[in-house]
Amino acid sequence: MGTVFRVCAIKLMDNKNQVYQVELQLTSDDDKQLRSLTDRIREEAGGLIGWQRLGKLLIKTGQFNKAEELYNILLEQTSDQGEKAVFYNQLGLIHFNQGDNEKAMQSYEQGLKIHEQTLPSDHPNLATLYNNIGLMYDNMGEHLKALSSHEKALELYQTTLPLNHSDLATSYSNIGSVYDHMGEYVKALSYYEQALEIQQKTLPSNHPSMANSYNNIGLVYDHMGEYLKALSSHEKALEIRQKTLLSNHPSLATSYNNIGLVYDNLGEYSEALSSHEKALEIHEKTLPSNHPSLATSFNNIGLVYDHMGEYSKALSYYEKAVEIQQKTLRLNHPSLATSYSNIGSVYDNMGEYVKALSYYEQALEIQQKTLSSNHPDFATLYNNIGSVYNKMGDYSKALSSHEKAVEIQQKTLSLNHPSLATSYNNIGLVYDHMGEYSKALSFHEKALEIQRETLPSNHPDLAQSYNNIGMAYDNLGEYSEALSSHEKALEIRQKALPSNHPSLATSFNDIGLVYSKMGEYSKALSLYEKALEIQQKNLPSNHSHLAASYNNIASLYKNMEEYSKALSFYEKAVEIQQKTLSSDHPDVAISYNNIASLYKNMEEYSKALSYYELALDIKQRALPTTHPSIKKVKERIEIVKEEMKKKK
Repeated sequence: MGTVFRVCAIKLMDNKNQVYQVELQLTSDDDKQLRSLTDRIREEAGGLIGWQRLGKLLIKTGQFNKAEELYNILLEQTSDQGEKAVFYNQLGLIHFNQGDNEKAMQSYEQGLKIHEQTLPSDHPNLATLYNNIGLMYDNMGEHLKALSSHEKALELYQTTLPLNHSDLATSYSNIGSVYDHMGEYVKALSYYEQALEIQQKTLPSNHPSMANSYNNIGLVYDHMGEYLKALSSHEKALEIRQKTLLSNHPSLATSYNNIGLVYDNLGEYSEALSSHEKALEIHEKTLPSNHPSLATSFNNIGLVYDHMGEYSKALSYYEKAVEIQQKTLRLNHPSLATSYSNIGSVYDNMGEYVKALSYYEQALEIQQKTLSSNHPDFATLYNNIGSVYNKMGDYSKALSSHEKAVEIQQKTLSLNHPSLATSYNNIGLVYDHMGEYSKALSFHEKALEIQRETLPSNHPDLAQSYNNIGMAYDNLGEYSEALSSHEKALEIRQKALPSNHPSLATSFNDIGLVYSKMGEYSKALSLYEKALEIQQKNLPSNHSHLAASYNNIASLYKNMEEYSKALSFYEKAVEIQQKTLSSDHPDVAISYNNIASLYKNMEEYSKALSYYELALDIKQRALPTTHPSIKKVKERIEIVKEEMKKKK
């Protein structure tokens, strides 16, 4: 071996000319860490020489266009069938990373066809192709086909390799990934842990592959709602990567992004932002300004701002992501669909439903060009579109969209997949808005049944279902049942989430609403104030959830006939909404409607009329003409006009 140096530090000396000072330390001949690393590199190189080694390096460094060009040349120049199969396999991997699923599958199948004709049925190269085809099917949402391919690969490895071989660990990880996507989280965890067990026996304790396993385990725990376990696993992955990789290595950015996503789920938004910004900083230092990984970071930061209710900031980051993707990816790349969907979500939250639908439909158009017709991502988009139609009061379209989602999920997922529960809950919410509370209850209970079978007992999604069931009972006037369900939701959230998580405030508000309807105003007020306290500590001062809490407290004071206090809280709610929502957002109309109702109770009819007319104007601009709330406001306007005539 030639002279090898250890990189100790890298300092920027001249920002203008990008001049760096690199501090190097000469390694000794008996450096154990260096020896372990070089032995491993030799093993991973697998005897490749010349152009093939260069091709593999180009793929590892993300230079897919150059790698594609090289392998196409190699394919033309060789007459060796074995080499052709290898080159087709590498081209499949390249097309997969370029987002071209169809070309990737064609290349893999050509490689597999050659191998099946030229190799013994138990040759390890067949297993490699089965694994790659499995990854392809998994990416296409064809999970059962993916599982079948990965299990073929595993069977070959088990018959031809030692039980602790690294290729077996790879197969276990691949199968774990499919089960994760299928929502079978216990099985996913089992396979990932088998992969980790092999790695712990055969690899150095700080090998990057172990970091990948901890990362995978963290992702499953995150999906299971076990956020502290997820955080622990991601931090183990980060610790390994910090010890073995340069401080600006992209894998560190991956860890920071994953940690950020967990903090986001925990409602710890400042920690989430901090982690995502660390990832972004690494990407900005090491990657070209239009690299897709930068778009991923911008999307993640946008997601946090979206959850914080800072919609203009969220929109800005999502648009940065789209700008990069439009420059560097094919116009029908699935990542663009994700970004369009994110932008749609912000406009949905802002009450700009027409814009939201437009972006969701752009995402849908991309998916229709690139994914199989029953890919689970279609179901997600149909659910998003259905939710917008529900808010617009177009209930038939909302139901149709959610039912399309269910139809896809029933064809492609297990019947107890958590995503089906999400769709059933969405259908329940539509029936709730339609006033068909018994039907709503039935769908929410279906969702809960699935979640009880597949998720841990303290998963936050269970709390959401109990919350929905509580609302249905509330609307049915069954207040004791409503309280019971809302209290179950609160109990889960208190076990699973930090004490200041916004979802706890949601539970306190929901329970308070039931007590308010029962006429137990002091209990209701206490709960509303608990909710408000959490929100004031953890959300921006202009977050829409604060406006909702102010509206709840105001309505309670109105019922208690403390009208001046009620007016003060209603005005606080409107002030927030006017700062953060579009001028024709339906929530602003609800606040105006509440103030009008208050003035009506105070017999200040001219003011009541003015606010009812403001509410009507917004609803007529924002909602379909057939929306039931438009008819209600018109009826209230007529009642106020009649009262004004009587007063005269």
